[in-house]
Amino acid sequence: MSFQTPDLRDRQSAAAAAKKALLEKFRTAAQDPGLAEKEAARRAVAEARDKRNAEREAARKAREAELAAEAARQAEIAEKARKEQEELERLIVAEKAEAEERLLAEQKAARDARYAARKAAKKVRRRGF
Repeated sequence: MSFQTPDLRDRQSAAAAAKKALLEKFRTAAQDPGLAEKEAARRAVAEARDKRNAEREAARKAREAELAAEAARQAEIAEKARKEQEELERLIVAEKAEAEERLLAEQKAARDARYAARKAAKKVRRRGF
C-alpha cells in the first residue's frame, strides 16, 4: 500500500470529470438564448462607436482643411504686404537718389556761379573798371 492517497486512476478520472464539466459549461453558454441579444448589443455599440469615430475623423479633416485654407490666405496676405513694402522701399530709394541728384546739380550750379563770378571779377580787375 502506498502513502499517496489519490492514485493515477483517481487523478485521471478527476481530470476527465473537470474537462467534461468545463465542456458542458461552454455548451450551455453557447446555447443561451440571451447570447444572441448580448452579441447584437455589442454589435450596436461597436457600430455606434465606429460611426462616432468616422464623424470625428470627418470633422478633424474639415478643420484641417479650414486651417490650411486660412494659412494659405495668411501667406497670401503676408506676400502681398512684403511686395508692397519692397515697392515702397524701392520708391524711397529712388526719391532719395533723385533728391541727391538735384542737390548735386544745385551745388554744381552754385559752384559754377561762384566760378563765373570770380572770373567776371578778375576780368573787371584786369580792365580796371
